[in-house]
Amino acid sequence: MKAPRRSVDAYLRSAKDFVRLAAHADRLAELQQIYVQVAPSFLAEASQVANYRSGKLHIHAANGATASKLRQMAPTLCGGFRASGAEVTELVVKVQAPQGAPQVQRSPRDAALSPGAAREIEALGSRLSEDSPLRRALRRLLEKSGHRD
Repeated sequence: MKAPRRSVDAYLRSAKDFVRLAAHADRLAELQQIYVQVAPSFLAEASQVANYRSGKLHIHAANGATASKLRQMAPTLCGGFRASGAEVTELVVKVQAPQGAPQVQRSPRDAALSPGAAREIEALGSRLSEDSPLRRALRRLLEKSGHRD
């Protein structure tokens, strides 16, 4: 006769070494739920609870702007956690880009100009004085794009 199937969660909770780990994971999940409630939605969407130890809540932000705003709001957020029953005395914020974050696509420096755009730039340049810095810059642009010799 086969032994009854147990979920991985039940197995981990019964294993002596994993009980503390499971309790810590549960605590982090609770803190994440509180965080979503106390933080502004645009910040909560770009950050997450990473760890908690001795009253210090560690938050990972997806970018520097989010991290900066969270640091500014740390006293307010700590108060929100305490009001929800969590003993958070300090907020530690670090930038940690999420795994699998899309890489920023940079446009090529030598993007091609369409013939129409090149004509318009040339017409604009012809209306400017010979010693105009803008006229010189437009000529360089046309030369680099292969529309002018």
